[in-house]
Amino acid sequence: MAKKKSAGGEMSFLDHLEELRWLLVRSTVAILIGACVAFAFSRFIFDHIIFAPKDSNFITYRIFCELANKYDLDRSFCVTKIPFEIQSRTMDGQFSTDIWTSITAGLILSFPYILYLFWKFISPALYEKERKYAVSFILSTSLLFFIGVLFGYYLIMPLSINFLGNYKISDVVKNDIDLDSYLSLIKTTVISCGLVFELPIVIYFLAKIGLVTADFLRKYRRYAYVIILILAAIVTPPDVVSQMIVTIPLAILFELSIFIAARITKQREKEMNNG
Repeated sequence: MAKKKSAGGEMSFLDHLEELRWLLVRSTVAILIGACVAFAFSRFIFDHIIFAPKDSNFITYRIFCELANKYDLDRSFCVTKIPFEIQSRTMDGQFSTDIWTSITAGLILSFPYILYLFWKFISPALYEKERKYAVSFILSTSLLFFIGVLFGYYLIMPLSINFLGNYKISDVVKNDIDLDSYLSLIKTTVISCGLVFELPIVIYFLAKIGLVTADFLRKYRRYAYVIILILAAIVTPPDVVSQMIVTIPLAILFELSIFIAARITKQREKEMNNG
């Protein structure tokens, strides 16, 4: 599609809206293509990915159990069964779940392409030297997102399922978990972790426009660590090792964000002095 420009050589407001419309259309098509691929392999996705953390032989449980036995820690992960069943209580429950899970998988699969479209949309507003970082931006952002997804799936998700599945208010209550509830926990956790791992990229852009500085992040560092430790304590067993496994990656992300903000501030000051 040819880009229409105003007489001054710049795109008008309506032209920007047209570009945004095509960005949304192409992103939607990419997600749907990814969803079709996921739907074709839906049985494998459900049996070997989505329902895998419910299996006591899941790799995370085995590793935590080995660590607990080796270092004489809490053995709550050395279990033979996760004590709840998953049920679907509506006629279209499993079909609807299959469709929406495929769409979510399509979003994850098409994430790098959506980033590419987003970069193309904002690139006209960037300096020439900044446009050269397109590949680095797409690769680093995609890598952080997928690391976050894996972090949520292999760490936060099993920890949450083990904790919530074993939590009891009374022996009278039996856990029969609704399929929608289980899938909601999976999707929310995995996508949220993927987005949380984008923190360094978000800080980069906020620092670029002057909304965040390294001094600001350092000032509130102690509060950030308190939040991270509370999160780790909620989703892990009551032992130091498992809490640190969750805490350390999040702490590294925060420190990386401070480093990025400091570099941006230093670069801005250098440009102002040279100017």
